[in-house]
Amino acid sequence: MAEGTDTDLRTAPSASAKDAQDDYLHRRTLRRGSAGWLLLTGLGVAYVVSGDFSGWNIGLSKGGFGGLAAATVLMGIMYACLVFSLAELSAILPTAGGGYGFARRALGTWGGFLTGTAILIEYILAPAAISLFIGDYVESLGLFGLTSGWPVYLACFAIFIGIHLWGVGEALRFSLVVTAIAVAALLVFAIGAFTDFDASRLNDIPVDASALGSSSWLPFGVLGIWAAFPFGMWFFLGVEGVPLAAEEAKDPVRSMPRALAISLSILVLLAVVTFFAATGAHGSAALKDAGNPLVVALQGDDGPTALSRFVNYAGLAGLVASFFSLIFAGSRQLFALSRAGYLPRFLSLTSRRKSPYLGLLIPGAIGFALAAWSGNGGRMLNVAVFGATISYALMALSHLVLRRREPGLERPYRTPGGVLTSSVAFVLALFALVATFLVDKDAAFIALGVYAIALAYFAFYSRHRLVAHAPEEEFAALAAAEAELARD
Repeated sequence: MAEGTDTDLRTAPSASAKDAQDDYLHRRTLRRGSAGWLLLTGLGVAYVVSGDFSGWNIGLSKGGFGGLAAATVLMGIMYACLVFSLAELSAILPTAGGGYGFARRALGTWGGFLTGTAILIEYILAPAAISLFIGDYVESLGLFGLTSGWPVYLACFAIFIGIHLWGVGEALRFSLVVTAIAVAALLVFAIGAFTDFDASRLNDIPVDASALGSSSWLPFGVLGIWAAFPFGMWFFLGVEGVPLAAEEAKDPVRSMPRALAISLSILVLLAVVTFFAATGAHGSAALKDAGNPLVVALQGDDGPTALSRFVNYAGLAGLVASFFSLIFAGSRQLFALSRAGYLPRFLSLTSRRKSPYLGLLIPGAIGFALAAWSGNGGRMLNVAVFGATISYALMALSHLVLRRREPGLERPYRTPGGVLTSSVAFVLALFALVATFLVDKDAAFIALGVYAIALAYFAFYSRHRLVAHAPEEEFAALAAAEAELARD
């Protein structure tokens, strides 16, 4: 259907409008019932698992062991509160829009677009950054004699987008297998590292005496805790993307809350084990700038060992798992925004196998171009974190607003703690957003620039061309009608 034809959805006579609407949505349908709670749980862990292998350790250079530990606990609380809030929202609105859909219902079209755009920034930039890390691993391992460069990045996007085009069930099963390998490797690493654990190594970073509240546990003072927030997030970043698979899930009302809770529990366990095992085995000072901290923790000063080589290969599996699953998340967020008219509608067309092929190919092309042009994975991840923190605040706010505005709404699952839980998530997300400026101001302003361009597009063009019968728009229209009846 051409773009101009789609526009007629709002103005055609009722009979022809119904036919046009049916045809429009038929060409934008995902394969339902493809994912049960196990595949959804695997997806939640896959989003995040690469963060256990690298990246989190940079927080040691910002806050020391104590600062990063405190930041990880606070960010863990934020994610736990957010996940429980999202479990309730995903049971109410089981659509591919995820956080955008929740915000659309609670905060209107502007809130939906603000949230969806922030999520897209996260899910387009993060795979681009991870492709660079995959290239580094391929080069360091000497695989096929390749060096880190655009051919490796291109192969990553081509191969793994190809699997997604094959079908969602096949894609999630592949993700589950690779994720299981990465998780098993983390547990093997922990067993090996704990055999050489020494608590005195945890706080071996020199103390900055000029920093407020500095000590051996907080070498950079109290402010170091705040600066370490973005790196404490790396143990959990991405798990909030599980609701994006809601339209393709089996019984999403039951399976979504279960998958979110189990995946977060696994991630908390992996975070605690990895953090303590790595720093205690070789010291915080040795790991704070390492590109491959788990390997450094195992090999120490004696060079590579059989176990460190195994973990090195497993780290590649962890990167692949996260890269693969984040591509999935980005495509579903783009699909939902496009189907509702917030972004160009042709981006939500699906193939015969019910895959949003343009929603996979175009973000993939953008991610590859950014990776090949920039070569700065750390900067791109910081931009992704900035987008993530905005979306967290808006999703938590959506839970608060819906609880207050629609207290009688049917809730098959209710968040433990109610609005107190989502309030904690909201406040901590705002603190995490400010912390991104403490870590990388340039990345934060780049993200703001992208955000501003997207908002201009919405303000002057797409908000006047929304598709009334897209699922998220229908939910919002139904809520408005019910509110009007209640007032009468």
